Amino acid sequence: MSEAVNVIGILIADDQAMVRAGLRLVIGTQPDLAVLGEASDGERAVELARSLRPDVVLLDIAMPRLDGLEAARRILSAPEPPRVIALTTYDTDENLDRALHTGVSGFLLKVSPPEHLFAAIRSAARGEVLLDPAVTGRVVDAYRRAQPAAPPPETGLTAREEQVLRLVARGLSNGEIADTLSITEATVSTHMNRLLAKLGLRDRAQAVRYAYESGLVRPGDAAS
Repeated sequence: MSEAVNVIGILIADDQAMVRAGLRLVIGTQPDLAVLGEASDGERAVELARSLRPDVVLLDIAMPRLDGLEAARRILSAPEPPRVIALTTYDTDENLDRALHTGVSGFLLKVSPPEHLFAAIRSAARGEVLLDPAVTGRVVDAYRRAQPAAPPPETGLTAREEQVLRLVARGLSNGEIADTLSITEATVSTHMNRLLAKLGLRDRAQAVRYAYESGLVRPGDAAS
């Protein structure tokens, strides 16, 4: 008997019909991913996110009727919200900053290869954050310019928890962190849950934001 596949339900929200069709076609090649619906504007995206209850929403930033990031804010304000991945044609610092402060679980350029899309969806479904490799450097530069040069705050975290937080901020998945630190994924999850509780953070997206905004992680750390 074959093992059952845990399918991730996805809502596609983009004002371009050809983009939606392309995403549906590509996603359809993966047995663990399923498109539940499509929206052509921000207001419809919010409605379908509430009625279809997808696991992940692929949401274009530039949307008619309601801005994509405002739609993301409304979607994420619901009880037990889905994860949201912001899609855009542009990799501007303004959009990156707005997307991360909204609480999205990923940021992808529409020209990203399919494997990056699949990885972002699966990471988001696991509660992780994945930034497109093409824009990670811009994120780091934006935070470096925005934040004054100050010593990292006293966090109350253990040395191992700080290690995990730094690696999370670099965009590593739990599996990659486990390999880097030579520990199990279960141990990584335990450290992650503890550091979120200590810092009063809701999820991985907030942890990434906190790491950069607090100065705990700096551009040199991310590049190392």
